[in-house]
Amino acid sequence: MGPMWIGYNTNGFTYHRLEDALRVLADLGYQGVAVTLDYHTLDPYAPDHLRQVEAVRTLLDQLHLHSVIETGARFLLDPWHKHQPTLLDPDDSKRERRRDFLCRALETARGLGSEVVSLWSGTARSNEDRETSMQRLADECRCLADRAANLGVRLAFEPEPGMFVATLDDFAELEARIRHPAFGLTVDIGHLHCQGETPLADKLLTWGRLIWNIHIEDMRRGVHEHLQFGEGELDFVPVFDVLKRIDYRHGVTVELSRHSHDAVNAARRARDFLRRFELPEKA
Repeated sequence: MGPMWIGYNTNGFTYHRLEDALRVLADLGYQGVAVTLDYHTLDPYAPDHLRQVEAVRTLLDQLHLHSVIETGARFLLDPWHKHQPTLLDPDDSKRERRRDFLCRALETARGLGSEVVSLWSGTARSNEDRETSMQRLADECRCLADRAANLGVRLAFEPEPGMFVATLDDFAELEARIRHPAFGLTVDIGHLHCQGETPLADKLLTWGRLIWNIHIEDMRRGVHEHLQFGEGELDFVPVFDVLKRIDYRHGVTVELSRHSHDAVNAARRARDFLRRFELPEKA
């Protein structure tokens, strides 16, 4: 495992071919990429998916880019309903659709040599009590963690504002039911600030041993909007101080999913901002 690396999420390059986006990011000095699987980005249901994975793996190697797999595609599984179905659904056939997608994501991660697969809970669409939903989610995640371990990949679960597992406290409840060596945490720095999960440094110190994936952007308290650095309220100095203190050795990926219309400039601005923290440059 090498040092911490800085990447960018492909959900901020939706108007680019994946191969072009990777070359742009490498040229801008990024050290890795968070690949959000979608209909236009390594679609796991495409007939030539395995060939695409092999080609992208070759390109990642040529560009010396790390990678993680993100599973936040909005309408890939259901063209009518954003982020549905989920692992919370009481209908097993609907959960199976999400489960199958996540298993395909794990296989893709193995094929690319990606470090983790990131996932989240989604929202509960039934009126079931919290205990039932939490236990169902834990059971599903434990099975996926077993699958991940067999493939030599790890899962990193992200609390997301507005979802069933929204906060670090929610994640603590879930993780306590799983306790699996292949099940860890994705932390979105902006989300912590948005929801008042502060001081940020204390939260990162508390969860450091399980943080395997980090998303980063600027944000304002109480408003879940991913902003370019300098447009929100965050102070990133203590964040990177703590990451160095805990010897964090995974990805920190910029997530500006609504900036695809100006992707290259947005990625350049973000990289210029992050350079002030004296992070290692791409080899």
